Amino acid sequence: MDLGFVELIDWHAGAVLAITVATFYLFATERLPVQSTALLALLALMLLFGVFPYQRGDRALGPEQFLAGFGNSALVTICFLMVLGHGLTTTGALEPIVRRLARLWAYLPQLAFLLILVFCVAVSGFVNDTPVVVLVMPVLVAIAARTGTSPSRTLMPMNCAVIIGGMATTIGTSTNLLVVGIAASLGVPAIGLFDFYHIVVVAAAIALPYLWLVMPRLLPKDTGAGSRSEGLAFDAALELRDGGFAAGRTLQQLGKRARGLKVLQVLRRGIEVARLPDLTLAGGDRLLVRAAPEDLREYGAVLGAWLHARERDEIPGAPDQTFAQALVTSEADLSGAASSARRFADRHRLAVIGIHRPDSERPLDPEETLLRPGDVVLVRGHRDQVETLRASAGVLMLDAMTELPHTRRAPIALAIMAGVIFMAATGILPMVLASAVGVAAMLLTGCLGWREATDALSSKVILIVVASLALGEALMATGMIAGAGSGLAWLHGYVPAVMMLAALMLLMAVITNFVSNNAAAIIGTPVAVAMAATMGVDARPFVLAVLFGCNLCYATPMAYQTNLLVMSAAGYRFNDFVRAGLPLLVLMWVTLTWLLAREYALI
Repeated sequence: MDLGFVELIDWHAGAVLAITVATFYLFATERLPVQSTALLALLALMLLFGVFPYQRGDRALGPEQFLAGFGNSALVTICFLMVLGHGLTTTGALEPIVRRLARLWAYLPQLAFLLILVFCVAVSGFVNDTPVVVLVMPVLVAIAARTGTSPSRTLMPMNCAVIIGGMATTIGTSTNLLVVGIAASLGVPAIGLFDFYHIVVVAAAIALPYLWLVMPRLLPKDTGAGSRSEGLAFDAALELRDGGFAAGRTLQQLGKRARGLKVLQVLRRGIEVARLPDLTLAGGDRLLVRAAPEDLREYGAVLGAWLHARERDEIPGAPDQTFAQALVTSEADLSGAASSARRFADRHRLAVIGIHRPDSERPLDPEETLLRPGDVVLVRGHRDQVETLRASAGVLMLDAMTELPHTRRAPIALAIMAGVIFMAATGILPMVLASAVGVAAMLLTGCLGWREATDALSSKVILIVVASLALGEALMATGMIAGAGSGLAWLHGYVPAVMMLAALMLLMAVITNFVSNNAAAIIGTPVAVAMAATMGVDARPFVLAVLFGCNLCYATPMAYQTNLLVMSAAGYRFNDFVRAGLPLLVLMWVTLTWLLAREYALI
């Protein structure tokens, strides 16, 4: 019995395996913050190979190799993409699209979600996975914010749909190209662009109901990221513009257009008119409403209304505009005319958008109301003016500042993102370079400032990537992964071909969830070809088993760079990927194994 593969493993490999197991245990249980666990794993590897130097053949492994992850192109790409996504949000570039999709989502959410999943599966077979996720992710996040829900139920299924579609053709991912290229260099008959497309289509059709109906139920309703929390409702006045949507329409029509709109009073030339459903509105009418700050912005946009008188003379979408909430305390000077909200606004060079007064029964007009201690005013203005208000006596700023999108640059941001996706999808530039060019363009055109760009980065994502790269490097350098592959090849004399096929795909799936996809492809493809040659069967199903296995990267956040992108956007935990992704991995593994075995007559 030849057990030569055991010789590939030494005590360094055992120590690395122990560190790996401990790291993923801590990731899964979250006994420590994810960042702390990643940092401890990195430190443990550096100490192990710093105190006990390691060399296999001509390959030396020391602490400096584990720090190389901070400069890894995958990590740099992820950071650039997070900044680009933040640029779309900051400029409000997607708001017109999102507004329309949100209305469809409000009436037929399940159908809208299914259509997005089908779109992702179909497109990602021909466009690299990352640009597809970058395109769809901010739309889903914005829809969640618009509808008052959380993106945590939609982002992971969307990401998995993209990954599944990406395995359908040889150009779907760089890993697919790598597997096919290595196989061809080893003498395997050429695998064409669509040779396995039909297999993946059937598997995707089986997986789609899980992504659509089951996976969302396994994910948290609210991770605290990207969703709108319940806050204060403010009384505000919407002044209808001539030529806007609301002018010439009835109150009933406005209710259908603006979801959740609650009109408290209608004022026409300062006189209250009856709020009848068939009341026809006109430009200049003022609607007193009560809503959350995010809803007020939405109502102003969709109805064609000003939120305050200053907007008539302002340039729309001026940069660095902020919504903020300020509590009026008993120390404020509220004597005489100083007590009016209009005087408060003029004094601080801000616009008072709304007023919240606990237990108030009558609607409060921000232009006419006299303030009193305990009122919370919703103000809008330049960030510097809001910071000046923070230092004023008698005012306590609440922790509820919201940056308003500077929509003048929205077309520029959209054009930049479209250019990045086009360059990456067509291969004009690699993704890392295309995204770097996009970030530079965002900064130079003013779509983003440096503060906004750095705010977009996630320490959790950065440290997870670096720690997983370090663990993968240690596992490969010490022979653990090569030993697992050789051990699998040793089994060929004892089990039938279909079981070898299943075992190979499962091994690749395990490796790809802890190491990079390309590393798994480099290790697994030669093993697959050697196994097929030893067994005297066609090598293509075994090569495809490696290709499919390298794409079954659903169970951990570090398995694929798009996993980390949605983790950052939705605030997922490590456990969320295990709970929702592992059943999908098993489903796809069983389905693809059976389809491959049937296709190549192994059963």
